[in-house]
Amino acid sequence: MDRLNLGSLTTESRNQNTLDIDRVSTIEMVKKMNDEDKKVAEAVEQEIPHIAKAIDEIVLRIKKGGRLIYIGAGTSGRLGILDASECPPTYGVSEELVQGIIAGGQEAIFRAKEGAEDSKELAVEDLKSKGLNENDTVVGLAASGRTPYVIGGLEYANEIGALTVSITCNANSSVAKEANIAISPVVGAEVVTGSTRLKSGTAQKLVLNMLSTGTMIKLGKVYGNLMVDVQSTNEKLVERAKKIVSEATGVNIEEADKYLKETNSDVKLAIFMILSNLNKDDAKEKLEKHDGYIANALSDKN
Repeated sequence: MDRLNLGSLTTESRNQNTLDIDRVSTIEMVKKMNDEDKKVAEAVEQEIPHIAKAIDEIVLRIKKGGRLIYIGAGTSGRLGILDASECPPTYGVSEELVQGIIAGGQEAIFRAKEGAEDSKELAVEDLKSKGLNENDTVVGLAASGRTPYVIGGLEYANEIGALTVSITCNANSSVAKEANIAISPVVGAEVVTGSTRLKSGTAQKLVLNMLSTGTMIKLGKVYGNLMVDVQSTNEKLVERAKKIVSEATGVNIEEADKYLKETNSDVKLAIFMILSNLNKDDAKEKLEKHDGYIANALSDKN
């Protein structure tokens, strides 16, 4: 692999639609950006079968005690950290379940440390520090599909027997070749040549949204389309919890509040108690029997 041959990468090619973007009016500039952004969702749509397969495989491993670990450099790494950090408050999971690793460590989240992406060994060290095992999933994020740090991480994950998934924006990339499941939305040349925080970054964010949200839905963290494991960690979320219980069950806000107080703000348990007419202990036992999946627990008549 010629790491310096950027000309062969779609993400590094010049966009013929934006050659004059520095000379047009502001509104025309923004319109050009918007026109290019419209292509992103279509590119992601082409990858839906791979995304769905990844979700199902991730869920299988999490149910065996595994974790979902994102690894990347630069913008890609930051997107992984963003997605991981939003899972605990949204779905009530531990901070260990979904994790993000970025080349160069915590400092690289805020300040570019571009050289860190060139080390395969650094990725291995970072994954070893997490105690990577065969039940884990490692998702390698690299817009270019050629980042050595990500390749090294996926190679090591494959050696361990973990599930490997790639999210890249170039077809047939080196990163994709290392993954059990390759997700490659090819969004085309960027508005500003090589600035992959734009369309490529948006595509990666959309895929990450699907992976984490789909995984949490399959783990029973959603009932209907409601976040039933949301954590009431601030005033807004306390009110949201009441609203979720009310909308899921049809009771008024005051009744929802009563059940939330009884369950120590456990939204899922409060909903299931109301819908099943079970007391707290029996409702909790039945939910646990069905791994917290309300719909399945409700269909169990035993």
